Amino acid sequence: MRHQVKGRKLGRSTPHRKATLQALAVALIKKQRIQTTLPKAKELRTFVEPIITKAKEDTTHNRRQVFSKLRDKYAVTELFDNIIPEVGDRPGGYTRVLKLGRRLGDSAQMAVIELVDFNDVKPESADKKKKRTRRAGKSNKPTESTEETSKEVKSEENKEAPKAKKEEKPAETKASSDSKKEEKADSPSEEK
Repeated sequence: MRHQVKGRKLGRSTPHRKATLQALAVALIKKQRIQTTLPKAKELRTFVEPIITKAKEDTTHNRRQVFSKLRDKYAVTELFDNIIPEVGDRPGGYTRVLKLGRRLGDSAQMAVIELVDFNDVKPESADKKKKRTRRAGKSNKPTESTEETSKEVKSEENKEAPKAKKEEKPAETKASSDSKKEEKADSPSEEK
């Protein structure tokens, strides 16, 4: 029985499991968002959140403790220099796990784990356009409603076009009439 036994074994021995979580934590810190299986993502959350909490206070001792967990100096630098200023006032819950569905090959549940302050959730359906398929029985001819709306649009455009031309003509005639008046004013003075 495994009553109240903390953590998931993930089908690995203890050193292998620790190395896996360490590698996933480094990848999460460097990229701020990774895709993995759901049990690994949930276990990674319990591994990386205490590390981020420890990194809130930038001391040599804390840097060494974080390095002992991650074993990657670039990830430690990234954590202290870039991530902690963003999450400094957050009291916890630095990561978010989003389920993606099942993997095609082995039907494993997949998930995305990300740092909350670095990634905005955007539904993928909004980014991708819906694919249109040709269905049997449908014709490519426009329906009556689309024909009516297209006729209405064309008639409105035709009505607006002559108005615009009429508006332009009076402006031109005023300018031409002003110039004619000037010419007339100039010509009588020359005759006298």
